[in-house]
Amino acid sequence: MQPSQLSSGDVIADRRADYARMLAEGGDAEAAAELMEQALDLAPGWAAGWYRLATYREKAGRADAAVQAYRRTLDLDPEDIFGAGLKLALLGDAQTPARPSSRYVERLFDDYADRFETSLVEKLDYSVPEKLAALVASTGRHYRRAVDLGCGTGLLGPEIRSRVAQLEGFDLSQNMLAKAAEKHVYDHLAQADLSLASQASGIFSGGGRQRADLVTAADVLMYLGNLESVLAIVDDLAAPGADFAFSVEDGGEGDGFHLAPSLRYAHTQTYVEGLAAAHRLEILDLVKTTIRKDGGKPVSGILFLTRKTL
Repeated sequence: MQPSQLSSGDVIADRRADYARMLAEGGDAEAAAELMEQALDLAPGWAAGWYRLATYREKAGRADAAVQAYRRTLDLDPEDIFGAGLKLALLGDAQTPARPSSRYVERLFDDYADRFETSLVEKLDYSVPEKLAALVASTGRHYRRAVDLGCGTGLLGPEIRSRVAQLEGFDLSQNMLAKAAEKHVYDHLAQADLSLASQASGIFSGGGRQRADLVTAADVLMYLGNLESVLAIVDDLAAPGADFAFSVEDGGEGDGFHLAPSLRYAHTQTYVEGLAAAHRLEILDLVKTTIRKDGGKPVSGILFLTRKTL
């Protein structure tokens, strides 16, 4: 969260908000909400404060009151950098959006960049890069140009570097890209939004570069609901015969996707298979596996290895 978002601009309101946070961390969400309400009486236009109040009310079991505070957050922050729209969907007050706000995802990972690898790899047993790289290696191919969509801090890059002549990474978060650059593995890194298919020719495949013969997306598609934009990007970016290797959180039975309490999306196998067929992607391999832990519990995922047929 940026400093301007952390502070209400009112010293007394900030002090009460700090006390509210301590109460919430101590397990007294109801008292935290009451103190946060007092802070907002002094700073009624503070979007971050309304979001905090909403979370305290939600933890206190006051869903209706939480909805009101999330709505107020959205009124003050139409770009939805806090993900209030996702929260409203989970609480049944709004339809599940096809994708979250790009500003929400960007802020989330800008804030997370410094502790991302420690949290994900060491604490949550994150294993997608190694498992997805093994799928890529199973082809026996060596690739001219690989594009790592949503590369993050570059965890997949070192796993596939030996099989790739030119490796490029794209991510929405500048702070994550800075961490990826420190690895000195990628030949090119740039900011891009996977939810905007219109960016494909301008950013991913611009500048006269040859089309990719490998595209990867490790642990990024769960931050999108409808995956049409990503498949449109792959259509434009990948050469005929290119491989596309990616992961999703397993949405279980049915045909579609849903928003999980983690604020990530889970996609069903049937949904992904339908999209692959519509975009001329032949599924070469599919692996169901645990991809990380969340709240101490394993999170199921599906890894796909596909090939563009035309």
